[in-house]
Amino acid sequence: MAFHCCTGGQMKCSFGAAPSVFSATPKMVMTGNMPAGNIMDFVPIMNIPPFGMCQSTSNPMVIAATAAALGAMTPMPCIPVPTGPWAPGAPTVLVAGMPALNDSSILNCAWAGVITFAKPGQMTEKVP
Repeated sequence: MAFHCCTGGQMKCSFGAAPSVFSATPKMVMTGNMPAGNIMDFVPIMNIPPFGMCQSTSNPMVIAATAAALGAMTPMPCIPVPTGPWAPGAPTVLVAGMPALNDSSILNCAWAGVITFAKPGQMTEKVP
């Protein structure tokens, strides 16, 4: 079962050191009482905040810092560089004319990272 993602959803990057919180571009569509996301919500900083420190050896900042440290791996601040929209989204559910963003969607980063959702943002947890 896939869940639609909205503002407040928790994301992770395969090369990031910390989780980040998704922020959907404001639309007239809500899910879980929060703005719903679609596959076009992939703007760095605005929709996809940093993930702490980046450990990708494809990231130019990491490469430079590692070289300056004589080859000792040196993580640098993560500034996501998405290579395109989220994929695949929910093609049968449109949000502002584009496929809705769901928790099985992924976003590739130019520095070889893969951004995924850990929590979609709309789920409420039941207390036993």
